[in-house]
Amino acid sequence: MATAAAAAGFRTVEPLEYYRRFLKENCRPDGRDLGEFRTTTVNIGSITTADGSALVKLGNTTVICGIKAEFAAPPIDSSNKGYIVPNVDLPPLCSSRFRPGPPGEEAQAASQFIADVIENSQMVQKEDLCIVEEKIAWVLYCDIICLDYDGNLLDACMCALLAALKNVLLPAVTVNEETGLAEVNFKEKTPLTIKKQPVATSFVLLDTVIIVDPTAEEEDLATGNLTIVTDEEGKLCSVYKPGGSVITGTKLQDCISRATVRHKEVKKLMDKVIKSVQPT
Repeated sequence: MATAAAAAGFRTVEPLEYYRRFLKENCRPDGRDLGEFRTTTVNIGSITTADGSALVKLGNTTVICGIKAEFAAPPIDSSNKGYIVPNVDLPPLCSSRFRPGPPGEEAQAASQFIADVIENSQMVQKEDLCIVEEKIAWVLYCDIICLDYDGNLLDACMCALLAALKNVLLPAVTVNEETGLAEVNFKEKTPLTIKKQPVATSFVLLDTVIIVDPTAEEEDLATGNLTIVTDEEGKLCSVYKPGGSVITGTKLQDCISRATVRHKEVKKLMDKVIKSVQPT
């Protein structure tokens, strides 16, 4: 008891030094190896009022994504395309670090990151969201809400978004030539076509050591962070590094290799979950 109390006190007063003692042994306070992810679980179709949804837990970090499809006129400069609009919400409920009010800097950065990955990876062809060229198209509002925050938000958000998109069913739509109004057939629904499956893998730099899937505490102590997004072909969709310490080319290559392995792990989990909910 006395030893545990002393360790807890040392962790509070000197958190970085506390971590350094574990890193010297190539492990972390929670028992994980430096390249080991926390337990990941995925549950799809959890919001019955949404057109697609998914709940993802990455350790204690919990994120839910609900997708709602609505009609809109196609963009003027792209009359044969629809829209995908992601929004990340970090309410005070998920962590004491977030405050009520308009979206903070971290939420805005996460939303922009998701939007960039959607665009760069071409995970959904926006042409597939066009119903009638120049007249009507689908808008997919992707609301991603963090229920419990313990680090590595971007990985959890991307995983939840991909799983929710795989869960989307869009009703058949025709346009009445006489009235010009859209007629929706909810009895005939088709899944969304997912062209690419981007998966994010995040790292932080603690001194000269790179660790994967950081907790909130590890993020606070880090001198730099990096998120790599790859698709199922092993191609890079995004490399996101918002400032911090420089990462050498060798370490970057190691991170890309780990990201490729992580993609296979997530895809295997996702395929298993989707297969389990499909009607036999």
